[in-house]
Amino acid sequence: MCGFAGFLDPSGRVAEPTTTLTAMARTLIHRGPDDEGLCFDQASRVGFAFRRLAIQDLSPAGHQPMSGAGGRFEIVFNGEVYNHHELRDELRALGHTFSGHSDTETMLAACAAWGVERAIARFTGMFAFALLDRHERVLWLVRDRFGVKPLYLAFAHSHLQSPSQSTNECAEDLQHALPQSLANGAMFAFGSELKALRAIPGMRLSVDRDALRLFMRHGYVPSPRTIHPEAWKVRPGHLVRVNLATGRIDEQCWWHSRDLVRRGVQNRFVGSDQDAIDAVDQSLLQSVRLRMLADVPLGAFLSGGIDSTAVVAAMQAQSSRPVRTFTIGFGPRELDEAPYARAIAQHLGTDHTEVYVHGDEALATVPRLADIFDEPFADSSQIPTLLVSAIARKHVTVALSGDGGDELFAGYYRYAWASKLAARATRLPAPARATLVALLRATPRGPANALGALLARVAPRRMPFDRAGDRARKVAEILGDTDPWKIYLRLLANADDAPNVVLDAKIVPTTLTDPSELASELDLETRMMQADIATYLVDDILVKVDRASMAVSLEAREPLLDHHLAELAFQLPLSMKIRNGERKWILRRVVERRVPRTLFERPKMGFGVPLVDWLRGPLRDWAEDLIHPTRLAREGYLDPRGVRTLWETTLDPSRGSNGYGMWNILMFESWLARWDR
Repeated sequence: MCGFAGFLDPSGRVAEPTTTLTAMARTLIHRGPDDEGLCFDQASRVGFAFRRLAIQDLSPAGHQPMSGAGGRFEIVFNGEVYNHHELRDELRALGHTFSGHSDTETMLAACAAWGVERAIARFTGMFAFALLDRHERVLWLVRDRFGVKPLYLAFAHSHLQSPSQSTNECAEDLQHALPQSLANGAMFAFGSELKALRAIPGMRLSVDRDALRLFMRHGYVPSPRTIHPEAWKVRPGHLVRVNLATGRIDEQCWWHSRDLVRRGVQNRFVGSDQDAIDAVDQSLLQSVRLRMLADVPLGAFLSGGIDSTAVVAAMQAQSSRPVRTFTIGFGPRELDEAPYARAIAQHLGTDHTEVYVHGDEALATVPRLADIFDEPFADSSQIPTLLVSAIARKHVTVALSGDGGDELFAGYYRYAWASKLAARATRLPAPARATLVALLRATPRGPANALGALLARVAPRRMPFDRAGDRARKVAEILGDTDPWKIYLRLLANADDAPNVVLDAKIVPTTLTDPSELASELDLETRMMQADIATYLVDDILVKVDRASMAVSLEAREPLLDHHLAELAFQLPLSMKIRNGERKWILRRVVERRVPRTLFERPKMGFGVPLVDWLRGPLRDWAEDLIHPTRLAREGYLDPRGVRTLWETTLDPSRGSNGYGMWNILMFESWLARWDR
């Protein structure tokens, strides 16, 4: 729902505030095609710009920016607060009245009644918002618990003043902490996407080479960094408070995944397996029921995997008519999830839309990626996510998604692999380990993947034969480590070779290397799940879904990321998530109440594309133009010789590249061509 932007301009540098706000709003039309709103408060020099995708209260009563009773508060808000009707009942008892039925109006009343910090702790949903308190002369910027909705900050017209000591309670040792105050003459900007901040006159955003190196390793820029040293991501569960009288900036952590898992350990679920299955089922049903609230057509993405099946089955169980579901058939047979989704849709009786997308249609999206993801982003599943979003938008305005299930219920292979690989590496003598590494590296990736795909169809579901060639190469890379956490970090890395081509960059700390960010005293698997929530989920998965869906004006909702369901998930013992090698054990038991196990039990596929085939074929000319040595030398960010070596490896089938490192490079170069002006 929607997009917003704004600025604080204490020095009056913006001569025409309304013109600037209009320009910022126009960059976000895709996030809100239904309405536009602007507000500039002359006394505080705070401006808000808003684009609306009308979901709840389609009338003018839902227009933003929205003022609270008495004019104390002004808000722009992106997201949904699903429990706002329940909160309204409490607020009415306190004397509040309402003119419409939007959740935005409820939020304003809640902040007036309880204060911002107490109010947000009571919100269930996804949200990012900016709130001006005229009485206290404070600008609040707030992001939801899991970071489903984005929020960026940047400074213009000033050399940044690095704080001598961070005041951030959640990450005292993290670099790139926000400045503690506005420098003289500085302008403070914020928005749902970076492109809105670029619309401000005088905004100069450069490239952070250290962030670029991180991007080359992960395929995304980890929070709180952005690709620009002048800009920040507000991290999940954080708020930023700007004192308009003094210019002081305080960042506070109001919710953290580290504390989520610690609370779970301290308040373990008491009951039998059946009790736990009942509890998860009821929590899932409640979460889905809340997220079916809309005044516009609603549906769901259905891949045929466990997570999306759990969501759709819970929707259909609570709907009096067939739920609209959407999937795409895409790529080679080993990447095609459509037949699985079709079988589940038929069993549940959904109103299912299945569209097969040809390679040319998928490739046509590649030139648009830099504009949609206006920070370098290299998860190649961005392409099918964008395509399925476009298909769904033809029929609905809201789509529920299954993201979050892997992180809450231990769905990734790496949760089982890290400790096993460490133990086996420790037992192997060094000569034997070296021999095994050589054999694995010599395994032809392509043929091994094809054979693995065949075996995966007949082998027991817990045996990860799918992508066998990729996995063999990954195991070869990590067998030198015997520390399970280091092995996890290697398993998590998108590419090991691409970071080395970045010039003049240093290795900087991230959430993954900051002990204060991690529940490091807990068992390895739980630590990995928490680390994934704090990093991969927010900066990869949720970015991908938000940008791809909002690019076509579709709101995506994440029922599995309800914080009540998450609290329950981490109260469960690990044995209810991984049992006898079966991942997501308890979620599978919930799903099979409504869907036969034979329909959803299959190897994890992801949402992949034939990346290497594209780079060796139809995308080759596009790629070679982006990485021409003369071009790279002129830009000065990447080593032309190192890039050429990686490109030659990608083109050679016998050398076994999966293309990820090269895709990272190409996504950066494509982004640079679009935005470095």
